[in-house]
Amino acid sequence: MFVTKIAIDLGTANTLVYVPRRGVIINEPSVVAIAVDDRRILAIGTEALAMLGKTPDTIRAARPLKDGVIADYRVTEAMLRYFIGKVAGSIRLLRPDVMVAVPAGVTSTERRAVIDATLQAGARAAYIIKEPVAAAIGAGVPIGTPSGNMVVTIGAGITEVAVISLGGIVASSSVRIGGQRLDTAIAEYIRKKYGLIVGEHTVEELKKNIGSAIVLEEPLESDIRGRDSISGLPKTIRINSTDVTEAIQEELKEIIATIKQVLAHTPPELSSDIIDRGIILTGGGALLRHTDRLLAEATGVPCYMADEPLLAVAKGAGIALEHLESYKRSVLVVR
Repeated sequence: MFVTKIAIDLGTANTLVYVPRRGVIINEPSVVAIAVDDRRILAIGTEALAMLGKTPDTIRAARPLKDGVIADYRVTEAMLRYFIGKVAGSIRLLRPDVMVAVPAGVTSTERRAVIDATLQAGARAAYIIKEPVAAAIGAGVPIGTPSGNMVVTIGAGITEVAVISLGGIVASSSVRIGGQRLDTAIAEYIRKKYGLIVGEHTVEELKKNIGSAIVLEEPLESDIRGRDSISGLPKTIRINSTDVTEAIQEELKEIIATIKQVLAHTPPELSSDIIDRGIILTGGGALLRHTDRLLAEATGVPCYMADEPLLAVAKGAGIALEHLESYKRSVLVVR
């Protein structure tokens, strides 16, 4: 089967690839392992993630995207080439059309870098769609109607808030806070309170297992392992969900402030629609327990989790690519 259309959610933590009529077929970490001496690419995706934090001096495992945009152009191109090749095959008769989702606030230089990397990676044509628009499409929102819809996408590196109407963004803002900033805040809290230094993977698992945006009536508990900051020896401690909630309060407050800012700049007629329709939550960061409840209480606007929030951007980009004529006002085309 020839693959001629590919949609990519190029995320800070994970890259998702969507193929029309097949759905999301790749969901791998946005991590690349590089040889330090000659900058050869040694591993990409899941294989490279296994090396993160465990490499010798001769190998560097890193994420080539920061806050949803390209931080290392050459490595990002190699990563795109890998994912496109994995879907379309290394030997292909037709170069595929590729749609890439980018943050709404991306600069023209950053957007150009994504386009160039996509074309260099083997695309016949590159299409760009803004992540909040893609997320709304993927969540099943009818963005082409003259009604206001608010979408909040909490990714790994950035949280984007946008009000969408008639296929475009009417009001938007973003804050460079996402799942990774929450992880950093939790790790710092544990270091200060318990004197334990923990790794990136440990913190992420802790957040998934017991993390909550609000204090739970019956706190959850989990044992975590790390290195004692004083003795330097391995150590195991028990953490509860209240610790995690307390650790991330400042970051959550900034996300709430960004949502309120966008609501304050939304035209009154669209504000009425948002109160009726509520706020749609997407992105992997939205999976934190009771995030929807926290945002609803803070804003006074109902808040709903999209079906499969982690996949919404990739699905929306794929749907837009498959039905370009219907979504032409929402997509930037570069050939």
